[in-house]
Parts: sequence; C-alpha cells; structure tokens
Amino acid sequence: MERRSFLKGLSLTTLVFGLPARARAAQPAAMKEIEELQKNWKALLADKADVATATPPLKRPNAEWRKLLTPAAYDVLREEGTERPGSSPLNAEKRPGVFACAGCNLPLFTSAMKYESGTGWPSFFTTIPGAFGTSKDFKLLLPRTEYHCIKCGGHHGHVFDDGPPPTRQRWCNNGVALRFIAKTGKA
Repeated sequence: MERRSFLKGLSLTTLVFGLPARARAAQPAAMKEIEELQKNWKALLADKADVATATPPLKRPNAEWRKLLTPAAYDVLREEGTERPGSSPLNAEKRPGVFACAGCNLPLFTSAMKYESGTGWPSFFTTIPGAFGTSKDFKLLLPRTEYHCIKCGGHHGHVFDDGPPPTRQRWCNNGVALRFIAKTGKA
C-alpha cells in the first residue's frame, strides 16, 4: 500500500521525456520503482496467458470488430465512446495480474499500476511501455489527451495530470476496453 501511495500519478511528459534532472534527483527511489514495474510486468502474467506480445498493427473491417466485441466494447474501442462511471467490475479488481486490451489482448497495465481515483473508471498511474499512442481530443472544447492501443488502435480513455506522485498521471480507462488476466490464469 505504501508503494501505491508513493507512486501515484506520472505525467505524460514524464513518461515520454522523463522527469527533469532536479526531480529525478529528488525522487530516485520512486523512479527506480516505476522503472522496475514497467520492466518486470511479465512476472504478473499467468502461465500460458492469452495475450499478444508483439505489436504489429492489427487492422480489421468494422463488420469483423462488431462480431468480435460486445456492443459496449465496440462503442468505446471503435467509436470512442465512454462507459457510465461506476459500471465496470474492474473498478474493484485487486488481484495480482495484467490488464490487456479487450480488442487485441495486448498487455497495457499491471495490477501494481492501478489505484483508486474515485472517478468511477479503472485508473492507473503508469502504463506498460509502448502500449499506447496519444492524440489531442477537443470533444469537450478544452483539449484532453486521449490514448489508443498501439496494436489495434482501440480507444481506451484519457490521461490527466491529477494522479498520485511521483508521476502525477491518471490513465483513466474504460473498463469495457480492458480484459483482466489474474496471475492465477483466471480472466
């Protein structure tokens, strides 16, 4: 629990460019811990877990996506919709494991990266490196940073700079866009 409170909230700039030198010097233990979480995520995968480990782009026609995804997952992943806050059972998920993309099974987050943000959506303070691409979203007039799965292009949510230290990031994810794979192998 102490680790989660200490690691809450990396910013997008921090993930892309790293912390400024002064901040790195002030938080070496926290940054080392985050680097270890990002590097050792595979330790939380169950034996023979059904996940994608390579990231070549996955292209499918919309008709195929509609057959593969639930209507709610299709709305979020392919139409950039948003699920109702508090509606995902993954909000309460606390077991060790990996959160993968519901569209292509690419690992995105680990349970050690998750924290309770109080927003009603699963939230994470960092990601597995290379899992997402980002773009600006102006749908609510003010710019937001939205993120998409790097493999299938599925929309997952938005990243905000109001998360816990030292990252200060909140990767606010739609639960229907995720699939949880418990360390025990039960999804």
